[in-house]
Amino acid sequence: MKVNLLLTGNELMAGDTIDSNSVMMAEQLAPLGWRIHKKVTVGDDRALLRAEIDQLCDDADVLIINGGLGPTVDDLTAQVLAECSGQPLQEHPAAIAHLEDWCQRRGFAMNASNRKQAMLPAHCDIIANARGSAVGIMLQHRSCLVLATPGVPSELRQMLTDEILPLLRQRFDSDHIRTLRLGVFGLGESGIQEQFNRELADWPADIELGFRASMPVLEVKLTARGQDACKQIATWRQPVEALLGDHLLGELPLNLPALLVKELQRAKRRLCTAESCTGGLIAAQITSVAGASAVFPGGVVSYSNAMKQSLLGVDQGILERCGAVSEEVAVAMARGALRISGADMALAVTGIAGPDGGSDDKPVGTVWLAWGDAEQLRSLCLHLPFDRQGFQQWVAALGIDLLRRQLLGVDTLPGVVQRYRRS
Repeated sequence: MKVNLLLTGNELMAGDTIDSNSVMMAEQLAPLGWRIHKKVTVGDDRALLRAEIDQLCDDADVLIINGGLGPTVDDLTAQVLAECSGQPLQEHPAAIAHLEDWCQRRGFAMNASNRKQAMLPAHCDIIANARGSAVGIMLQHRSCLVLATPGVPSELRQMLTDEILPLLRQRFDSDHIRTLRLGVFGLGESGIQEQFNRELADWPADIELGFRASMPVLEVKLTARGQDACKQIATWRQPVEALLGDHLLGELPLNLPALLVKELQRAKRRLCTAESCTGGLIAAQITSVAGASAVFPGGVVSYSNAMKQSLLGVDQGILERCGAVSEEVAVAMARGALRISGADMALAVTGIAGPDGGSDDKPVGTVWLAWGDAEQLRSLCLHLPFDRQGFQQWVAALGIDLLRRQLLGVDTLPGVVQRYRRS
C-alpha cells in the first residue's frame, strides 16, 4: 500500500506551528509495514489544495489529509474535496448529530461557525472523532481512498487508533515487520557504519540498517519485513550488540539519566554533584527520573570561585595557582561534595561554556570532569567545540555516562572522548 500525506494550514507554512502530526502518522503506520511515500504541505489556498489532492491521489492508494476541517473561513478541506470529487456540499446528518452531542456535553448552543463543520461532500462517509467537534471525511477519488482528519494532535492520535488504522487493516494487506531500535552513546554514525562495513561485511540485504542522530543518544535501527522478520532480527541482534560493545545503552526508548539512576539503585550507592559550567543541569536531569531521591541526596552549583570555596571547601591557593578550570579544582570540588553530602560517589565539572572567557591555554569549550568515590577519583579534560547550550548538554551527558560505566565496571571511556580529549 502506498500512502501520501497532505498537510494544510498557513500556520504550518509560516512556521507558527511545528508539524508533529506527520511524525505521529508515520510512527503508527510503520509497525504495519506501511510507509509514507510522499508528504506535501500547503497553505490555505483552494487552487493549491485541489491541484495537490488530484496529483497525490494519482500516485497513491491512500491519501491522508490533515487539517482544514475547523469552523473558520480558512478551513477549506471539505469544500475542496467536494470540488475535486464533483459533489455538492451539504449538511451531513451524522456530522450534525455529532456536533449537537459535542455542544450539549459542553453546555453551550451550536452556532453557525460550528455548523460549518457539518457541511461535507454529499456522498462521503464520516470518520468518528471522539475528542473534537469536527468529524473526519472518507471518500474515494481517482481510485484512491481519501481520509481527511482534523489538525489537533490529540484528536488525530485517537482517530488513528480507534478508526483509521483498523479501517486500513481491513482494506489493505499488512506486511510483517519487526524493528529493533538500539540506543548508543559515545559513537558517531560514520564510525558505526565503518564498523558494520568492516566487521559485518555479510550483512543481509533484507535487513534495513538506519541511524537517527540526536543528542545525546544515537539510534541504530534494524528493520526486517516478511514472515521471517522476527527470526531475522533475533539472529542479527547479538552480533550488532557485540559490535557496539560498551557504547550500547539498550533498547529504545531510554535515556541516560534513568539508566544512571537504575545502576545506582542496583549498586545501592548514592551520588552527589558539584557543578560549575553546567549550572545544575546534571542535577536537574537526574532528579527528572522518578525514584532519584533514593540515590541522589543533592548537588551544589558553585559558579563563582567564592562559592567553590565557601560551599565545597576548595582551597583559595589552588584556585589562584591553577585556575577554576583545572584538574585540581575539579577533584577538590568532587571531594567537597562527597564530604558535605555523605554520598558514596561524586561528579564534578568545571569549564568554559563561552562564548567568552577563554584563553590560549584554556580555550572556550575546555572542561575538566572528576568522578568516582573517596578512594578513587578519576579526572578528564576535554575540549568541546559547541555553542554554550551544546557544550552544557555534552558535559552533562558525558559525566552521566562516565558514572554509568564505573558502576558497570567498564574501565574504557566512550569513543567520543578520543576526539575531544586534551592532553
